[in-house]
Amino acid sequence: MKRELLKEIVQWDVQAWSKAITFGDRSIDWTNIHNCLELGGRQGGLSLWLALKGKTVICSDLENTQTTARPLHAFHHVNSLVSYQDIDASNIPYENYFDIIVFKSVIGGIGRGNNIVKQQQVFKEIHKALKPGGKLLFAENLAASSVHQKMRKTFINWSDSWRYPSISEMKDFLKIFSYATIKTTGVLGTFGRNEGQRRFLTILDDMIFNRVCPGNWKYISYGIATK
Repeated sequence: MKRELLKEIVQWDVQAWSKAITFGDRSIDWTNIHNCLELGGRQGGLSLWLALKGKTVICSDLENTQTTARPLHAFHHVNSLVSYQDIDASNIPYENYFDIIVFKSVIGGIGRGNNIVKQQQVFKEIHKALKPGGKLLFAENLAASSVHQKMRKTFINWSDSWRYPSISEMKDFLKIFSYATIKTTGVLGTFGRNEGQRRFLTILDDMIFNRVCPGNWKYISYGIATK
């Protein structure tokens, strides 16, 4: 996939988070996938990824979904495959409907105010909304190491309100699925102040730190879960 397109799909910290896209491309038999849902879509990058595969997608966010996401899809001429709906991920108004549900970096924000119960509810709602045998593809920020947590508090104004899950909590959230695979990546990459720095640091992660550091030191989890 061309780097510019990957940037539009992933949107930030592309070198690190794009591992989730590569994993999804390789892990799914896309032949019989039809109805898809993106949660927390923002600019609709994951919806673009799915639509470019020829899939029908509902792109959703908590509010103003169409206004925010439609320009990217219009630019790539996939409007006919994408519809827009404001959806609270903790209350999805579908049951046994989707072949694929995707999200990237939404669970931490949903857990504002240390609300682990609401985070857990998102996974229950996703499970409900998927068809039997349907799949969740996810990528999520992790609590990571104490250094990551301190740096977030220092440099990210809104980080105190987020509830970043641990890797063990993510595994617990996924227990309702019949099968789940979860992977972790990223140690230094998040410390870059621009995309060039993040890309360089992620290369170092891939060469060294992802190999030697434990999963609970890493700041990205990604994987697949089957209903």
